[in-house]
Amino acid sequence: MRRSLAATLLLLAVPASAEVERFAVVVGNNQGAGQDAPLRYAEADAARVASVLREVGDVRPSNLILLQGEDADTVRRTLIAVNERVRAAGGQTVLLVFYSGHADAEALHLGTSRLELSELEQLVRGSAARFRLLILDACRSGALTRVKGGTPVPPFDVSLSERVPGEGAVFLTSSSASEDSQESDELRGSFFTQALLSGLLGAADADGDGKVTLREAYAYAYAATLRASSKSWAGTQHPTFQYEFRGQGDLVLTTLQDPRGTRAWVVFPPGRTYLLFQDSADGPVVGEVGAGDSVRKLSVRPGRYFVRGRAPDVLLEGTVEVRPGSTVTVDEANLTRTAYARLVRKGEGARDSVQGLQAAFTAATALSDASTPCLGVVAGYALVFKALTLIPRLAYCHSGFNDQDLSASINQLDVELRGAYVWDLSWVSFEVGLTLGGTWLNQTFQTNGLAPPRNTLALQISPDIAVSFELGERAYLFVELAAATYLYQMQDTLTGQSHFGPSFTGRLTLGAGWRW
Repeated sequence: MRRSLAATLLLLAVPASAEVERFAVVVGNNQGAGQDAPLRYAEADAARVASVLREVGDVRPSNLILLQGEDADTVRRTLIAVNERVRAAGGQTVLLVFYSGHADAEALHLGTSRLELSELEQLVRGSAARFRLLILDACRSGALTRVKGGTPVPPFDVSLSERVPGEGAVFLTSSSASEDSQESDELRGSFFTQALLSGLLGAADADGDGKVTLREAYAYAYAATLRASSKSWAGTQHPTFQYEFRGQGDLVLTTLQDPRGTRAWVVFPPGRTYLLFQDSADGPVVGEVGAGDSVRKLSVRPGRYFVRGRAPDVLLEGTVEVRPGSTVTVDEANLTRTAYARLVRKGEGARDSVQGLQAAFTAATALSDASTPCLGVVAGYALVFKALTLIPRLAYCHSGFNDQDLSASINQLDVELRGAYVWDLSWVSFEVGLTLGGTWLNQTFQTNGLAPPRNTLALQISPDIAVSFELGERAYLFVELAAATYLYQMQDTLTGQSHFGPSFTGRLTLGAGWRW
């Protein structure tokens, strides 16, 4: 994963009253050297950065170059050509260079070619632009700032006033010199780039003044990158920075006020993490607001958006229509709620499993040595995984036997393990399961003769089908129908003869469950 959000950073360094010419070279490459696994989102992230630069970074299309899948020589020649244009422009100029792709501590991996970090730094540092910004979203990209004395941790604790030197260079990287930058299938991009873009669109505006400053944007991006990457298998990712300034310039990166009414706001409820997708759930991620973020709104273009909110036990999804100049507040009452058990089964949730308790009433037809149905209760502990639901459970039921000479009371205790595969439909789920277990049968008799109590152990095999009905994020009802086979030593009460064999019953179970 690699990306960075350099984009809007362009607004960074020059007095707002000055006429500023901005240039940008945005590079993305999904392919690396032979040992590098292909990336999925580096080129897409580069396109997102280019889009942000055009929309809110004040970079004219003629000054913006997007390179996707190009080699090192093409990138080198492009930077040299853009530097010539910068020199010819004179006056107040800003140069932004962004890269998303593979790298190591020494070079960018542009397919089978390499661009040394030292050469890239010279091309950026040697530009005639009054302010230069280089952003690398790549593995071990922090070597660039480490070599130049940058501080890997904490990189966003920058003690700067509202006005900072605006003539110089800033180097930003998505990870430290020894770390992998990471991308997310859910975000469809890198943790770092997504965090920085979300911050620049409003999530980082901590003081609510409608302007996102350097301090706000990178404090937010750093914290959000740590938070997201800490949950990944590769471990925590620490972005880094180095800055060199002269002169005075405004620190504002993005201005969120929109006097022309061409953009809009989407406001999110507190307490949950929300993702905003363009058009549909399959569209690109526009921005993210964390559960603990105090700022709960993002600036967006007018259009249709898909909203996804996450809580510990539920996913909320729906669409919103955003008109120019409007403020749309997401109403959770209008969103579809999906319990995490279903998300686990689909492999789409943030959790790998869900657990819960079950309680039920059960009724079974009589065994071969009984004449009345076996009525009782069941208690279980459910573990929901992607491919299988496992339910260890304990069942008890009571039945009996009566004839002219003898009556019997039968207590049955089952220790079971049920496994089931589940298909989820809208509000109902269908299950096919198999139960294996052991059974203890206790028979006591009432007769004029001598009939001592009898204890028998049995094996149980029970295929079943079931239907469950969701009552919310956690609660559900279920109906299960099983055809149970018990294998045990049976004895004829009248003749006293015994034999080992099967006894068949049908069993109906009605119950409720609660997940967490």
